[in-house]
Amino acid sequence: MSILEIRDLTKTFDGIKAVDGFSAGFEEGQITALVGPNGAGKTTLFNLINGFIKPDSGEILFKGKNIVGLSPYRIARLGIGRIFQDVRIFNRLSALDNVLCAFNDLKGEGVFYSVFLRWKMEAEERYYTQKALELLKFVGLEDKASELAENLSYGQQKLLSIARLLACGADVLLLDEPTAGVNPQMVGKLLELIKDLAKSGKTLIIIEHNMNVVVEVANWVYFMDEGQITSFGLPADVLGDPEVRKAYIGI
Repeated sequence: MSILEIRDLTKTFDGIKAVDGFSAGFEEGQITALVGPNGAGKTTLFNLINGFIKPDSGEILFKGKNIVGLSPYRIARLGIGRIFQDVRIFNRLSALDNVLCAFNDLKGEGVFYSVFLRWKMEAEERYYTQKALELLKFVGLEDKASELAENLSYGQQKLLSIARLLACGADVLLLDEPTAGVNPQMVGKLLELIKDLAKSGKTLIIIEHNMNVVVEVANWVYFMDEGQITSFGLPADVLGDPEVRKAYIGI
């Protein structure tokens, strides 16, 4: 059964269908790549899934519940997280504090606990600090905990963004161009982390233009063109399809 299912999703801008009757299912522990030319509708699809924009029609079912119409923060709290091409972190906070900020509903954020139950707030702070350090270790940044986020390399900032998604409790991770602009030496670490996340049961959906990355990590590939799925299957089959090659790279 799919943890995330999209049924006949459509979104139109000024008469142009950016997403046109898109239907797909995404299963737990699987890595699915969305590929296609610029303007194919991939980023619009992500924006629809995490509630930044509302579809004209169709359904988005997460764990069987239709989430269309929910605000982005509610969708995030349900368990759908996203990292963007432009890494959105707090540059002037340490890596550790960036992860701590991502945990939901910390009691220390309320006046009552900070004033009347300070001991409980401090115990919670110790607990979540340990959890944050464990997440930093998981993504390979345990030695960067006290480093300001702005001093991390771009690749390390992407690792930090993934740690933040895990702190939020995300079960589905939407990764928009995860390897774009990353030093080749760091790309390998990112890809190993993506595969480890899938092995742990997370569902990953990636938009990726680097076909070597798609072939290495993806279990399944959807090829999109003009808002529609024109091909679906194993990476080698989809990327080897003459029609896909013609539409994508013009050969």
